[in-house]
Order: sequence, then structure tokens, then C-alpha cells
Amino acid sequence: MPARAPFLRTALLAAALLTACGTTPEPAEPAAAPSSEAPAVSAVPAGTLGRPGSACALPISFTLTEGWKPKKVTPPADPDFAELVEQGPATVVCEVVSEDTPDIGFLRVWTAPKGKARATLEAFVKADDGTKGLVLKDTTAGGLPVVEAHYTSHSELLDEERAERSLAVVTAKAVIVLELGGLDAEEDAVVAAYELAKSSLALT
Repeated sequence: MPARAPFLRTALLAAALLTACGTTPEPAEPAAAPSSEAPAVSAVPAGTLGRPGSACALPISFTLTEGWKPKKVTPPADPDFAELVEQGPATVVCEVVSEDTPDIGFLRVWTAPKGKARATLEAFVKADDGTKGLVLKDTTAGGLPVVEAHYTSHSELLDEERAERSLAVVTAKAVIVLELGGLDAEEDAVVAAYELAKSSLALT
């Protein structure tokens, strides 16, 4: 799959997909080793995503950050747009966008066939040709065993390298990937939203 600029991709998704809330408007250095330091700012909790009755019913749940809005992603009717919702073994099913914040970021939830979290996450990241410097580590999220990835991606829009991260967790029927990205993915407030989701992760 060609390298993507996340918010150009989001714009294409907006043109092709229906959501539960309506049509969504919307030499390289290796990635630094994962840091154990918490972001300098705190995320303000604003509800839980993933449980039945929420915007996206998922095999996992996590706490949303204030100003971040979830939207369900449904497969496009036109098969020519199928690659917009697929990356490696995974298909995106929900997107949470920082609509009411100064920063541009997103959390995407992807689902992949049941298997090993590490192998799934590695295949997911490497399926994006713009990523480099992949570092994988076993850790926990909300008490659940997960594999977390830190890497860099090339932004075609800004013509620069940007640090990104994602994690994979095994559920009863699938492997779920939670991806953090966006033009401001390195900003403390955006990282804080990811860290809040990570620390509150639970199976539904």
C-alpha cells in the first residue's frame, strides 16, 4: 500500500464512507526507543468507547479524551475504495478525531484475524511504505498484555518525518490494533489522549 498522509487519507475516507453519525467530513533516522515518561499534559476523560451503545461497539473499550469525537467506519460500497480502510491484515472500524482541540490527531481502531499480537502489529506497520525504524515491545495496557510499536512515518503533506505509535491486543475473536497518528501526533496533548486510552484499555 502506498505511503499515506493520514489526514489526506481521512479526507478520502470522508468522501467514500458512511458513519454512524452521518457522512464523516472529513537518511531517515530510526524511531527513538519507547519512552516510559508520561506526557507533560493530562487528558480530560470524556466517556468510554467500545461498549454496546457507544458510537463504536468493539471487542475492547477505552476512555475518550475531551474534544475527541468517535465515528464508526463502514466498508465502502465501491470495491475500488477498499484499500482506504485496509492496512496489511487489518481493517479500520472506528476513528476518533481531535475535532474540538487545537491539535490535529486521531486514534484509529483496526481489527485483524485472530493470531499473535506481535506478528499482526509488525505486519500492520510495515504495510505502510512510509514507516521506518520500527521498535516493538511487550507491555501492558489497562492490565492487559499488549505489544506496542514506536516508529516514524513520512508526511507527504509536510515533507517531514513524524513519530507515531500503535499497539495490538488479542481478544476472543480478533487482534485489535489501536493506532495514534495525525499531523500533531508528537504533541503532548495528542500523546496524552493515546496514553489515556491505553491506560483504560479493557475487553468488552
